[in-house]
Amino acid sequence: MFKKILIANRGEIALRVIRTCREMGIKTVAVYSTADKESLHVKFADEAVCIGKPASFDSYLNIPHIMAAAEITNADAIHPGYGFLAENARFAEICGEHEIKFIGPTPAMINSMGDKITAKETMIKAGVPVVPGGEGLLESLDEAKSMAKDVGYPIILKATAGGGGKGMRVVWEEADMERAYNTAKAEAGAAFKNDGIYMEKFVEEPRHIEIQVAGDQYGKVCHLSERDCSIQRRHQKLVEESPSPFMTPELRQRMGEAAIKAASAINYESVGTIEFLVDKHRNFYFMEMNTRIQVEHCVTEEVVNFDLIKEQIKIAAGDTISGLNYEPQGHAIECRINAEDPYNDFRPSPGRITVLHQPGGHGIRVDSHAYAGYTIPPYYDSMIAKIIAVARTREEAINTMHRALSEYVIEGIKTTIPFHLQLMKDERFRSGDFNTKFLESFKMV
Repeated sequence: MFKKILIANRGEIALRVIRTCREMGIKTVAVYSTADKESLHVKFADEAVCIGKPASFDSYLNIPHIMAAAEITNADAIHPGYGFLAENARFAEICGEHEIKFIGPTPAMINSMGDKITAKETMIKAGVPVVPGGEGLLESLDEAKSMAKDVGYPIILKATAGGGGKGMRVVWEEADMERAYNTAKAEAGAAFKNDGIYMEKFVEEPRHIEIQVAGDQYGKVCHLSERDCSIQRRHQKLVEESPSPFMTPELRQRMGEAAIKAASAINYESVGTIEFLVDKHRNFYFMEMNTRIQVEHCVTEEVVNFDLIKEQIKIAAGDTISGLNYEPQGHAIECRINAEDPYNDFRPSPGRITVLHQPGGHGIRVDSHAYAGYTIPPYYDSMIAKIIAVARTREEAINTMHRALSEYVIEGIKTTIPFHLQLMKDERFRSGDFNTKFLESFKMV
């Protein structure tokens, strides 16, 4: 087992990793930008090293600085968390070159799933259902128009190196193709330094359902059931839950088997997530694989009673997994608390927290790095907390979540707490009647 792990991340995920390491008797190293000097992950780690100025490029994306911090503290492993360098194959490769274990999959595995076209080809060979569409990058506008006629409108253009909705455009008719094609390529190039785009059939009224998987270094893969992430805004998830209210035992078995096929196709090791689109007829299609721990991993942990961070560390250290496929027990819902103003188009609201009272009580878990007096910097993702409610049934979990949200006090900044309070009372949400387009018709009152 590792003696000391450097966490190449910040905020609540860095704190989450530190907690598990402490339980496992592993020393920790926090890295931080000058903007994060007062963050809790810096205070709670055994050691902390400043790696640069506030901008991510100068700090959390600065590989030489991170590697220097690992070497001077004698860390024998690096946990990347999510975001930043978590799916950077070159970073994983550099860790190996310095004989520091990257807690995650190999560079080859990251590359195989990082490019959407390559991932789709791999899934087709593995027998995993994929969304109908082109099998390669679009070379021209004329090719896009021709392919769209064959696939059938509506279609969606996607960046091959993309994520988070960047370089993505839905096209309903040929008259809109030229503008969408040019915009998607330009946005992809600006966001990922790769303007390659491809085409798929646009799945109407889809659910976004993902399967948590874990694989070890010996070829064994298991799944840990599903999460429903359909409540999202501009392709950014806001609420996640397990089990999905749309799921049936038969669908769970088929999706679980498909997820295992997908991970096994690249001999996957570490924890990861296979993301699917599921249409209203419960047909499911591979969308992408996240080769890292996800923000919403806590939902799965609560319904299968399993520490995914601990499993990730143990796999990296060469341990085997149990190989069991898990069924959810009870129901868990997670709300992401962001420093944003839901009454003003979710505009970011960085600043100093003057008062903070976190909820508690039976069935409530809060993962957060925020505290009274903490200043939320404007340089990073706006999420400041995750609140997870766990109960025997979905209705009870929703009621527990509403109760907890109503006692969550954060002053000095705007947060998405009012949005979540309203959502928990929404009859369509409570009945499970929603898809990824739900928020397009949701109005704050």
